[in-house]
Amino acid sequence: MPPEIPPDVAYLMSQADRRLGGWLAAKLAVQHCSVPQWRVLRCLADGQGHPMSEIAEFAMLPGPTLTKLLDRMVAGNLVYRRADDQDRRRVLAYLSERGLSLYRQLAGVVDGGQAALLTALGDDGELARLLARLSVILGEPGPSVPELPAGGAFQDSAAAPHPARPAEPV
Repeated sequence: MPPEIPPDVAYLMSQADRRLGGWLAAKLAVQHCSVPQWRVLRCLADGQGHPMSEIAEFAMLPGPTLTKLLDRMVAGNLVYRRADDQDRRRVLAYLSERGLSLYRQLAGVVDGGQAALLTALGDDGELARLLARLSVILGEPGPSVPELPAGGAFQDSAAAPHPARPAEPV
């Protein structure tokens, strides 16, 4: 039998990331959604328009990959693009009504599943705080994640768009 090797933090985190990614992918597959697509939906769910650079950072995707993903999401009527009112050279992405509906469906499943995982760990939020702190210590602060209730920002009123959300193009 090989000698017992003490756990390596980087290995354990990689292993947890791989398994958590597989778990998340399985939850999202029910609605034919990928993990990168979920990250885009999550980023845009606050109803604010976001430039490609912010979405790329949040989704952890290189620019060209994000552009192709957003093109597919636009073609699927999940996202739309609009010029920024403050700077017409800048393009912002928004969730369409269909994208918002998909986000709401998935957010309930993902948030409920994550809550169950954290309960199984006996965690009260410390894990997220430690991981965020580790990201800062390692020199790559993560993007700010909008604080959304389970099910999304627009959960209370399906017909009421976010106040800052422009109308979808027709």
